[in-house]
Amino acid sequence: MADHYILYSAEGSGGVAVEAALALIGAPHEVIEAPTYDPAQRADGDRVLAANPMRQVPALLTPGREVLTESAAILIWLAEQHPEAALAPAAGDPARGAFLRWMVFVSSAIYAHYWLKDDPSRLVADPALHADVDRRIQDRISDCWAVMEAGLAPGRYLLGDQLTVLDLYVAVVSRFRPRRERFYAAAPRMGEVVRRLDADPRLADLWARRYPFAEGWDRL
Repeated sequence: MADHYILYSAEGSGGVAVEAALALIGAPHEVIEAPTYDPAQRADGDRVLAANPMRQVPALLTPGREVLTESAAILIWLAEQHPEAALAPAAGDPARGAFLRWMVFVSSAIYAHYWLKDDPSRLVADPALHADVDRRIQDRISDCWAVMEAGLAPGRYLLGDQLTVLDLYVAVVSRFRPRRERFYAAAPRMGEVVRRLDADPRLADLWARRYPFAEGWDRL
């Protein structure tokens, strides 16, 4: 058995949420850069292929070299494997149901849209329609953030006063287009939480390296 994790990830991708979890856990890990969202960079997709036939990041190889894909599944699994880090409500905790609900919601209702949004030609052949597809997807994503906002009662973090991998997940995915400006408008209380994660000193180096706060990053 190996003594570290191997994570296929990319700067500015959903894999950064997994990198953040590994950083807070303090688990030894290696990151293999593979920005598969660029169709022109087929070699990056090929690099991931051995771990994920979908050619997508993140993909995690455990110390036992089991393969895990899907960001929500990876984050939940890591939290369960490292209970000492307290990054998820335990089974039987009253917050466990909400934790699982919203982890899957972010994955299915929000993150899943980016497969089409990043390349509308995957389903819409007419390039003249692509801008409208993009606009409609951005509107749908904003609406879904508003649904989540209405279903939560945040404290310092989304589920109360304990940071979980849900906070890390939302902090990263909310930076995708339509960017944080619209996220803050749709989900102002959640916005306070993700700003707290943005400023967390434990993650400062990671954000600077893997998802920098460049000028205008939060706007469309």
